Amino acid sequence: MSGVRRLAVSLLLVLVGVTAGLVVSGRMRATTDATAVDQTAPAQAPRPARPEAPPPAPASPGPDFTRVAQQTIGAVTNIASLQRVNVSSSPFANDPFFQYFFGDSGGDMFGSRNRYESSLGSGVVISPDGYVLTNSHVVGQGQVEVTVGLGDKRELRAKVIGVDPSTDLALLKVEARGLPVIPWGDSSKLKVAEWVLAIGNPFQLSQTVTLGIVSALGRANVGIAAYEDFIQTDAAINPGNSGGALINARGELIGINTAIFSQSGGYQGVGFAVPSNLARRVVDDLTRFGKVRRGWIGIAEMSPLTTRLADELGTTGTDGLVVMRMWRGPAYQAGLRPGDVILSLNGRAVSDAAAFLRAIADTPIGGAATVEILRESTRRTLKIVVEEEGARAQRR
Repeated sequence: MSGVRRLAVSLLLVLVGVTAGLVVSGRMRATTDATAVDQTAPAQAPRPARPEAPPPAPASPGPDFTRVAQQTIGAVTNIASLQRVNVSSSPFANDPFFQYFFGDSGGDMFGSRNRYESSLGSGVVISPDGYVLTNSHVVGQGQVEVTVGLGDKRELRAKVIGVDPSTDLALLKVEARGLPVIPWGDSSKLKVAEWVLAIGNPFQLSQTVTLGIVSALGRANVGIAAYEDFIQTDAAINPGNSGGALINARGELIGINTAIFSQSGGYQGVGFAVPSNLARRVVDDLTRFGKVRRGWIGIAEMSPLTTRLADELGTTGTDGLVVMRMWRGPAYQAGLRPGDVILSLNGRAVSDAAAFLRAIADTPIGGAATVEILRESTRRTLKIVVEEEGARAQRR
């Protein structure tokens, strides 16, 4: 039995070895056949590469004003003014003790001398035949010599057509033809946060362009001029920019840069420009009359109606302006008196004294202003004929 068992085990081992060999041979053959098929089969079209993800879009570069700058920069000029001022030769001219006892005439005993003051600024060509608009504080008053440096490097002597200190504007004229101009824009359509360019000559750096936005509209009571209705902007304005151009995104003139608010003397992000619509009216009057004609009705001082004033006047509410002082002018003749509360002008409610006086100033000479007032709790309507502002001298 042991021999039979050994024989059976031997046969079993042989059978297992043969089976394993067949399995290995089959796998190798299958692998060889598969390899042969891949080599003899027609080539397949390569699969397209998977598209790469597009690169991230670059950050927005902001508005492009290169075309606007190229179209307008040539119409901005350099203004140089030399003003002769007659001053006292008295060594006590600035002595308050001397002034107290002798007054201004005390210095006459020492005679006088001429002193020359110069100023530099910018200007804007507004007509091809040589009219240039700038600030009155750039030009000065009295006997002045003004030179205009054009964009093509020419320097021409300018004639002063007129000066309006109330708006700080001046109109000049040079003998030239075919000058580049900036078209007028409508400043009444400006919106806060709208892009604007300021072009001028800060620190004698000619044709400098700065970019900003409209920060506010209708700024008044800032102490720059008697007639204030400014555009406020954060476009950089520095000494020398006065009289330069404020341009909108369409390349239109919408303001004349005038002043900055600064505690350091340099740019701090608060600049002011005269609106183009006001500037156009000033230019028209200076061209026609040599001065600006403004309406006047004889009100010297007004104050907003506060709760305290309302109690003193026996009225309710705080709408309107209280007449504090007035001259015997058109308003007095029409029946207006100190203590009256002005509620509306030509049907529009009023609450700001500066805006009321600007509206009167812009009324055509000889026209009528309809004023609604409140007196002792009674409403009345007055028709006031508007006179020229210069008439106030005869009415005081």
